[in-house]
Amino acid sequence: MSRNIVVEELYSQTVKNQLVEFVERKGTGHPDFMADSLSEEFSLSLCKYYMERFGQVLHHNVDKVLIVGGQTNVRFGGGEVVTPIYILMSGRATTDIISNNVRECIPVGRIAIEAAKNWIKNNMRFLDPETHVIVDYRVGRGSVDLVSIYNYKSKIKCANDTSFGVAFAPLTTLEKIVYDTERFINSNKLKKEMPEVGEDVKVMGLRIGNEIKLIIAVAMISKFIHDINHYISVKEELKNKLQDYLVKKYEVPIEIEINTADRPEINSVYLTVTGTSAEMGDDGETGRGNRVNGLITPSRPMSLEATAGKNPMSHVGKIYNVIACNIANEIAKIKGIEEVYVKIVSQIGRAIDNPYLTNIQLVLEKSYNLTSNMKYEIESIVNKEFDQIEKIIEGLLERKFTLF
Repeated sequence: MSRNIVVEELYSQTVKNQLVEFVERKGTGHPDFMADSLSEEFSLSLCKYYMERFGQVLHHNVDKVLIVGGQTNVRFGGGEVVTPIYILMSGRATTDIISNNVRECIPVGRIAIEAAKNWIKNNMRFLDPETHVIVDYRVGRGSVDLVSIYNYKSKIKCANDTSFGVAFAPLTTLEKIVYDTERFINSNKLKKEMPEVGEDVKVMGLRIGNEIKLIIAVAMISKFIHDINHYISVKEELKNKLQDYLVKKYEVPIEIEINTADRPEINSVYLTVTGTSAEMGDDGETGRGNRVNGLITPSRPMSLEATAGKNPMSHVGKIYNVIACNIANEIAKIKGIEEVYVKIVSQIGRAIDNPYLTNIQLVLEKSYNLTSNMKYEIESIVNKEFDQIEKIIEGLLERKFTLF
């Protein structure tokens, strides 16, 4: 297949050589991460039901989850949820099927509620899905024209939106550090060693020249922390463990600050009953969190498209972001390439394995030029990725890719 691929060289400074760099990651219990997770869990639950009942994944896009923060009374040694967190599962889905003039209703509402509660149960240790949250749903039927495009009988589906996917490679040291920091804090190992540490983690990384600083917000579990001195000791222990982990892995000096809004002199510290700031007024929404590589990177081009909750069979807002990431990682292995940026744009109704345009932008090492051989190798990587798009779709259904 002949695909429209444009390869060009960028004459710009790499991010790692720029004076200033910012990177952010929102972790498991952050309300935005939770919203992304609930959207994706809802989509995959629908996919499972559709496949088991009808033999194919039907039209849906449930990428509109909203989390409205609750209210708690929190204190050292305990606390209680006063107003539950409100979760609205929303989007579009196929809600009924007509076969032989008989209408069969699909239990979309039940699937939405079960998906949300199951995710909370499996990922949040102290957030009770039965008493700490109210799960509601507002799911409309898919637009007729989109459904007809989606149900077009062909092996490769057609794009149900004109959208784009964006990715880059390789990650800078700061980007790797920020990602690994959240994963370390939310690891099973650390939670066993320090049960006081909650799931709501937000990491902001800042680099000025060679100086790296991490500003980290970590929700603490109130029932495990008896007084202000205990809280301070938990923060210090977490900081020391994280410092040891990062220094051994990256061998660079890193300044770490945790919960900088604390005012211990008046006992005002980041305590939670459930491990998430959503319990006390912090809201969340699908698409406001991490991009497909798990990071928020203002120093790089980014798609604002939410990957979570979108139909894994035909929605390019999901598929193209994953493919762009795969392509970028493969191209970055080519000798002489310092940075690569991949941008893929679709056209509604066009086969998803033949995008309207794939743009590859390269920052080359000083002694290298963009040759015809390099272009050929890059085009081969792009074509190979789109030739195996069915495997990408299968991987999305099997949870093989990081999406946020």
